Amino acid sequence: MSVRFMLAVAAAALVEGIVLATPAAAHLMVQPVPADAYALTAGRLWASAAALLGLAGAIIGGLALARSTGRIGTGKGRRGAIVALVAGLAGVVIGGLVVAAAEGGPGTGYGIVGGFVALVVGPIALILGGLALARARRTGRQSARAS
Repeated sequence: MSVRFMLAVAAAALVEGIVLATPAAAHLMVQPVPADAYALTAGRLWASAAALLGLAGAIIGGLALARSTGRIGTGKGRRGAIVALVAGLAGVVIGGLVVAAAEGGPGTGYGIVGGFVALVVGPIALILGGLALARARRTGRQSARAS
């Protein structure tokens, strides 16, 4: 047997397996399955990612705000401020989508609690990032005038 024939047979078997498995997977996705208290569902995963993005954005925004006030770090807080703004916005958007798509309350596996956490922490990251960006711009203008 040639290598080409073996590769063709393997590819055909893979495609056939996917074609046969798709209806079964679709049937399982439609069935309502009660979530275990500790199971990581898709909703919980997205909500956790959104909350972590918002939290990271808040931490980075706070550090950028603290860095933009010092004379040593002039201009260094701008990059962190932009990262905080992007992370906060992503956390708010993903958290809002999770909350909007949730069909049950806390404990159902839809991730509504994490979505609400993201909706609280994300705007904090946006505010801190905006303040740091405004302060970095103001500090940059003052140092340009002094030169």
